[in-house]
Amino acid sequence: MNEHERVTTTEPKFRIRARHTEDTVTVYQAYRPEIGGPAARAGRFPAAWKRDRMTWIKPSFLWMMYRCGWGLKEGQETVLAVEIGRDGFEWALRNSCLSHYVPDLHESQTAWQRELRGSPARVQWDPERDLRLNTLQHRSLQLGLAGDAAARYADEWIVGIEDVTPLAREIHGLVRAGDLDAATGLLPEERPYPVADEVLEHLRR
Repeated sequence: MNEHERVTTTEPKFRIRARHTEDTVTVYQAYRPEIGGPAARAGRFPAAWKRDRMTWIKPSFLWMMYRCGWGLKEGQETVLAVEIGRDGFEWALRNSCLSHYVPDLHESQTAWQRELRGSPARVQWDPERDLRLNTLQHRSLQLGLAGDAAARYADEWIVGIEDVTPLAREIHGLVRAGDLDAATGLLPEERPYPVADEVLEHLRR
């Protein structure tokens, strides 16, 4: 078992882990080159980026690798690390709703559906992944942004965008070669994200 696997086995089930600074947090997305390339060069999404569609941001690099197949899936060939302001990220969390109904959290399914319709953001907790993209016991946050949240994300929150496709391919190559220690050493450092319990209490299931 490598160091990355030893650390993840002790994680609580629901906790945000991310690369972050005092002011920003890094999330990941993957796009076709016609979107991802211009976004990385300009530090903003191009006009072709669809503002009327929900966009999902992911603080977990390895969950993004699972989703985009290390940048090899069609339409997801360009992997972006998007640095956004923590104020915006936490606004989205405070104004989000779980993407599915949970009896212990919601008064009724009708109440949940009403909350979902009125929320500009939604949250899913999906199994985190290891370097071989196998599932782990703890969960990884996915944050879906629509409407006002998507507009704020694109126009206000973004501090910078980096094309990390070469990094994804390098780590993937090391994993395929069986050198998990070297692959682990290249992973972005994702630490527990400090956020008040009240921000997440309506999102833990």
